[in-house]
Amino acid sequence: MLTEDLDWVSEAEQGIYPFPWSRTNFADSLSAGYSSWVVQRDGEAVAYAVLMLVMDEAHLLNISVKAALQRRGLGSLLLDHLCIVALGFGATQMYLEVRSSNEAGLRLYDKWGFSRIGRRKDYYPAAQGREDAIVMRRAL
Repeated sequence: MLTEDLDWVSEAEQGIYPFPWSRTNFADSLSAGYSSWVVQRDGEAVAYAVLMLVMDEAHLLNISVKAALQRRGLGSLLLDHLCIVALGFGATQMYLEVRSSNEAGLRLYDKWGFSRIGRRKDYYPAAQGREDAIVMRRAL
């Protein structure tokens, strides 16, 4: 992901989530040096991710596939890439948070061998107040 990708990423994020990251969130991630990626298919941007690498841990901050292209294996492809990137930086485990209502995300992470290790109460904004996050971890 480059600075010139931020408009597209921000627009895609708005079309995927009811409570999206802002363009500034993505710009700050780039400025902080987080491992940030955009996936292109046939010259069109279709997915993106932000991965924070600290010592021997990777924290998946955002992984998203353009709404019209979800459930076609792109999320798995990107997650596989992120695991390889994390291993290359010496990470031995990956963490993430996912909305407790995000059944598709939970299925993907379960399929990839992530374990549910905790719950962050009222972590995410929701239509009716706040929503819990499920904390997950996977050995790499």
